[in-house]
Amino acid sequence: MSTKVADHVLRRLREWGVEQVFGYPGDGINGLLAAWGRAENEPRFVQSRHEEMSAFQAVGYAKFSGRLGVCAATSGPGAIHLLNGLYDAKLDHVPVLAIVGQTHRTAMGGSYQQEVDLHTLYKDVASDFVETVTVPEQLPNVLDRAIRTAYARRCPTAVIIPGDVQELDYAPPTHEFKMVPSSLDHGSWTAVPSDDSVRRAAEILNSGDKVAILVGQGAAGARAEVERIAELLGAGVAKALLGKDVLSDELPYVTGSIGLLGTRPSYELMRDCDTLLTIGSSFPYSQFLPEFDQARGIQIDIDPHMVGMRYPYEVNLVGDAKATLERLIPLIEEGRGREWYDTVCDNVTRWRDVMERRAGLDADPINPEYVARALDPLLPDNAIVASDSGSAANWYARHLTMRPGMRGSLSGTLATMGCGVPYVIGAKFAHPDRPAIALVGDGAMQMNGMAELITAAKYRHLWEDPRLVIAVFNNQDLNQVTWELRAMGGAPSFLPSQELPDVQYAAFARSLGLTGIRVEKPEDVEAAWRAALEADGPAVVEFLTDPAVPPIPPHATWEQMEATAASVLKGDADRGSMVKRGFKAKVQEFLPGREKK
Repeated sequence: MSTKVADHVLRRLREWGVEQVFGYPGDGINGLLAAWGRAENEPRFVQSRHEEMSAFQAVGYAKFSGRLGVCAATSGPGAIHLLNGLYDAKLDHVPVLAIVGQTHRTAMGGSYQQEVDLHTLYKDVASDFVETVTVPEQLPNVLDRAIRTAYARRCPTAVIIPGDVQELDYAPPTHEFKMVPSSLDHGSWTAVPSDDSVRRAAEILNSGDKVAILVGQGAAGARAEVERIAELLGAGVAKALLGKDVLSDELPYVTGSIGLLGTRPSYELMRDCDTLLTIGSSFPYSQFLPEFDQARGIQIDIDPHMVGMRYPYEVNLVGDAKATLERLIPLIEEGRGREWYDTVCDNVTRWRDVMERRAGLDADPINPEYVARALDPLLPDNAIVASDSGSAANWYARHLTMRPGMRGSLSGTLATMGCGVPYVIGAKFAHPDRPAIALVGDGAMQMNGMAELITAAKYRHLWEDPRLVIAVFNNQDLNQVTWELRAMGGAPSFLPSQELPDVQYAAFARSLGLTGIRVEKPEDVEAAWRAALEADGPAVVEFLTDPAVPPIPPHATWEQMEATAASVLKGDADRGSMVKRGFKAKVQEFLPGREKK
């Protein structure tokens, strides 16, 4: 039997080390599906419930494995459905390849069924590389270049293959004019800045008395080097949300997350420092960075396209974080004073006490901060944790202690809803021997998560470690936007847009043969977490949480919180027990230790 183009696609993916392709079938990829049958499902075709979920699963797989995530979809609607997940990959700099079908070449331009101009559709999301294969000889170069580009530029790429091309006999490019051969090996490389730039950066760091370090996901491969330079500089280290697992939160000088979902000590670190070193982060919110005339700045980033645009840095070191720090550390002077370091550590200690007290406050029925706090000491050392977007991300950012060996992520830049469950499914395929946990709001669960429980049930037998725990914060409210309306818009909650139906998530999980636990009282929270983490397969734990617990920004003033209280009392006093018991007093409880200004 002759080798078809579709057969060669799968063979080339295997040669690149691809083990799973997350997808959904359709007649636009029938040639590929037939090839999967001939290849005995290698690489494995992982069937989601929706193409957007396939893309999210590929992103989760790539984030937690460091390898290429691959998704596949049919022409027209299937290709369109991939877009949100691919944009998540683009904005968070994750290598993902989309293989997409297209109508037959003979029908193109004829307004045929499911004919969409895919090049126009994908030219932004896959701006680094998108190409259509029209003849077999074109395939090796297009596919190899798409994969190599995704890895090198940490981005999504797309290969479009018309249905009739998939079924053509494969022929490699020949040694002729206007043929483009290809090679498989992508090797490895490391970018480093110039010696002069490193020396200038060291001079600035050595002159600083109050050094702050900000790390993002680009510092993940330089954990030891980040720790070493922080100790030499006596610096505090704040973490962008995508860099939450870069350093252990057990280190006394790690101030935790930064930004609207961040911590008070991270806010104070940036407010009071005189020198800023940013490593592997493009954190976009400059209002949470030092005042522009306050601190001298150095940035380390591998991507020259992303340097110098968040803060007026004096030196931009374009290079790999680990290799660059290895060159910078020998130039850093030891023996500086401990006053700044001690202040940072004291701020961290005080914040941890505040978080513990906030988690211990009463709510009706359950304080969502306590839900996250109770999970923290129970997390296995090799756990993978994904958070969805929404108020659950606040509790993920502030209450979970990342320890060495643990991994965590969310949709950092796109901040899209509905990614949490597919992320952990992708994580389980990347690491079938590790437990995975998702923290998901009820809005995100209704949007995407419930259907993907079917996917988890379908593939649970493939995972060596059976633990996949989905925690649903059921407050019947699109809570993050509700609080944004109150705090930023000065308006009460608009119930027609914010109120959610009460869905029985645990019961739905049980209908699929999964473990389902519904928690209605705070005294049952810890036992529920333990039961879910000890289950012999995927488990859904549904916590009935109070929507009136405020996700207070780290920089909030009393005046802002009092204005929020006034807005709530004016317009939606019927929502949430805290309001009924006196919202202003409750806000004061959730701000222990904060001085009035």
